[in-house]
Amino acid sequence: MLLKTVVVSQFIFAFVYCKDLTVVDLVKRFLINEFKPTTLVLSGLCWNKNIENALITELAEIGIRSTKSMSLKSSIQNHHIMFLTDLDCPQSDAVLKKASSEHLFKFPFRWLVLTYSEGDKKPSALWNCPLLADSDLVLAYRNKDTFDMVELYKPALNFTMQVNPRGHYNGTLMDFRGYNSLFRRRRDLMGHSLTMANVIQDSNSTKYHLPKENGLEPQHDAIAKICWMNAKLAFEMLNATPRYIFSYRWGYKVNGQWSGMINDLHSERADLGTNCVVSDIERLNVVTYTDMLAPFRVRFIFRQPPLPYVSNIFSLPFRTSVWLTVFICCIISTVTIYFATKWEARIVRSPTQLDGTVSDAMLLTMSAVSQQGCAMEPKKASGRIMLWVLFTALMALYAAYSANIVVLLQAPSNSIRTLHQLAHSKMTLAANDVDYNHFIFSLFKDPDHVSIYKIIQPEKGREHFYELNEGVEKIRQGLFAFHSIVEPVYRRVEETFLETEKCDLMEIDFLGSFDPFVPVKKDSPYLELLRVVFKRIRESGIASALAKRLQVEKPKCATKQTAFSSVGLVDFRPVLLLMVYGVAVSVTICLIEIVVHKICMRLHSK
Repeated sequence: MLLKTVVVSQFIFAFVYCKDLTVVDLVKRFLINEFKPTTLVLSGLCWNKNIENALITELAEIGIRSTKSMSLKSSIQNHHIMFLTDLDCPQSDAVLKKASSEHLFKFPFRWLVLTYSEGDKKPSALWNCPLLADSDLVLAYRNKDTFDMVELYKPALNFTMQVNPRGHYNGTLMDFRGYNSLFRRRRDLMGHSLTMANVIQDSNSTKYHLPKENGLEPQHDAIAKICWMNAKLAFEMLNATPRYIFSYRWGYKVNGQWSGMINDLHSERADLGTNCVVSDIERLNVVTYTDMLAPFRVRFIFRQPPLPYVSNIFSLPFRTSVWLTVFICCIISTVTIYFATKWEARIVRSPTQLDGTVSDAMLLTMSAVSQQGCAMEPKKASGRIMLWVLFTALMALYAAYSANIVVLLQAPSNSIRTLHQLAHSKMTLAANDVDYNHFIFSLFKDPDHVSIYKIIQPEKGREHFYELNEGVEKIRQGLFAFHSIVEPVYRRVEETFLETEKCDLMEIDFLGSFDPFVPVKKDSPYLELLRVVFKRIRESGIASALAKRLQVEKPKCATKQTAFSSVGLVDFRPVLLLMVYGVAVSVTICLIEIVVHKICMRLHSK
């Protein structure tokens, strides 16, 4: 009975001692020292109403709101929330259990926990809570009118609790933190292992070369190798043990279940993954993206088609105004030759002399335009001078026209610049035969994307997927667009293309996505640590140096000189059509002349 009375008296002493204006002043000074927007949640306090009201009033005077509800209505302002609880209150265990089950010890929530100090006694309920690397919990031990504050956290669940000095209160608050940044105080993970899921799709030999970082076979899975090198350096900066696993795909939903790297993160087999494009919105329910370690782009790559393929090059050498001027000059020359030859016909007659008709003048003008001779010609000096001026002027025009035609025959066009133009062009569309290309084309529903999807993966017939080397060779041959990550394509281009074949390479984005970023499991306690070290690696230039070492940029056009290439029937399509139309017109006129001749003969015979 005496022992029970002593225990009860000690509890009542601690219960009453923790609820005076000293605690109110501590909480107020602690929040001012935080220098952050705060909404204080009073969790399970058993204090006297006067003390609670005094605390709420003091905090309201410095612009801090208070509430007793632990239910969170919005996740947008969670960084404002700080929980205040007292371990000497009977409801504190229930508060800690609820916070553990609802993940309230994670970033960005903050905690201030009060207790009455009795020697080295530890509050076991708090020691069993999941206070991991991203937690921000301060435990304040009271000894009479002073408080000793410490920070509690564990590098991982299987580690012992780490206790770091936070501050001391004896009427004034002293902050013992060396750095205000939580990252600077938690960046030592004490050897805890972090696992990275590496996506390999090019070659199984990457499983051997990636851990060794020996730089062999750089053409295979360069993105995974760059990400691993950066991530391993980040693990060393956090004093973590690097581990790795391999996956055959980035991760897509198959029959309602995640696959590949995303599944590794979702099932906690890995802590972070290889850079991936933010294309699937559903992934945001599972992972959070941090930073870019290995830049890459997924594009349609092709050579711009030759100009004759998309335009009538025989009308391009001159502008419309020039063509109109040539036509007017031909009319003027026809009229002047007509009057000159009509005057000649009255003075002299010759078998090769023009008859002074409009048809003869027009025939002579057309002969000059086409740079052909004519058996009929003027005999007088005036007519011959006019004819000489006409042939000379048209010869200069013909030389300029021919030179422009030769250049245009070799020139690439700029006709395909958008996805819509690519979808409706006559080019062959195909994709690299790797895993991601079998999923991404079906993610979009707009007409242009659907049109391309049906071309590459038709419902019936052969799908257009090619191995990388074969696809690059078809790009070199022309009129072929190949969808792939561009860096390995450009590496092969550098090895196989001529310098003159690199000048007309073009890219078109099918996904329309942001840069690729490293995914980390959603609500991971190491999210902020990884985000900061990744940014430090990028700012130091290490990430850029690794990318330049293993990736190939778009080949630069070293010379604009055009190489000789043979001219095909496509280049002369307008000329061939003109010849066909001319033959058809001439045959029609011939038939009309035959019919008219026979009619005239019958009428003459009658």
